[in-house]
Amino acid sequence: MTTANTASLPLHATALLRISLGVMALAHGLLKVFVFTLPGTVGYFESLGLPGFLAYLTIAAEVGGGLALLLGVYTRWVSLALVPVLLGAVWVHIGNGWLFSNAGGGWEFPVFWTIALLVQAGLGSGSLVLNRRFS
Repeated sequence: MTTANTASLPLHATALLRISLGVMALAHGLLKVFVFTLPGTVGYFESLGLPGFLAYLTIAAEVGGGLALLLGVYTRWVSLALVPVLLGAVWVHIGNGWLFSNAGGGWEFPVFWTIALLVQAGLGSGSLVLNRRFS
C-alpha cells in the first residue's frame, strides 16, 4: 500500500462505521412504523410507563438520524443526539439480562450501539459525505 492509500484508510473505515450506524438507526425507525405500526409503538411505550409522544420522537430520531448518518450530515451532533435513544433502549432491556438473544432482548446490543455512536461522534464523518461543509 502506498502512503496515499494508507492515509485514506481511516477515513473510509470511519465512513463504514457511520453508514452502518445510519442503516441500523433507519431500519429500527422504519420497523416501528411499518411492522409495529405507529399505534402499536405508542402503545408499547405507554405499556412501559412512558408518555406516548416519546414514541414519535424516537421514530423521528431514528429515521432522521439514520438518514443524516447515511449522508454524512452533522455526523458528530447526530451521533450524540441518538445516544439518549439508545440509553432508553438499555433501560427497556436491562431487566432481560445481558444477551440480546434472551427473551425480550438483553442490554448488550443497545450498550454496544451507544458506544459505537460515541466513537462515531469522536471520529467525525470520514469519507463519502454529501457535503464536507455539513459533515
